[in-house]
Amino acid sequence: MIPQQIRLIDEKGQQLGVFSFPEAQEIATTKGFDLVEVTKRTIPPIYKLGDTGKEKYKEEKKRKKQQLKEKQTLPKSVQIGFQEGEHDLQTKLKRIEKFLSEERAVTIVMRLRGREKAHFDLAREKINNFLKTIPVPYKIISPLKKRPRGLGTIIRKN
Repeated sequence: MIPQQIRLIDEKGQQLGVFSFPEAQEIATTKGFDLVEVTKRTIPPIYKLGDTGKEKYKEEKKRKKQQLKEKQTLPKSVQIGFQEGEHDLQTKLKRIEKFLSEERAVTIVMRLRGREKAHFDLAREKINNFLKTIPVPYKIISPLKKRPRGLGTIIRKN
């Protein structure tokens, strides 16, 4: 629905006044701009002179930045096995170091399969030793606790 009267703002942010919609469109076309709706909650609604494509670009950029922020709050996950080799553990340590340097939380999970579940105390000892070898200073957000398929903890950079 096209409003009868609108408040018009120019491209520099100066208020031009209240115009009828056709008058505002005519002003916009003579200056080479589009009418961009700022808000329709006020009476009369506020429009400004601007480039519609540029406005869409700014909104898209803002939305993507927000999505990236939300994505970065999720913790990264690193899984280690009960009988994992030394070299594999070193590789995972490097990954954890990278995640912590990016200010991300890291979930460390030790999978326990079959008979390994009977050696819960050994698994706890192994994961504690693994945590001691992390070179970056960190703090434990969630203490080591039993999970459905093993043990897990969450750490963050100190």
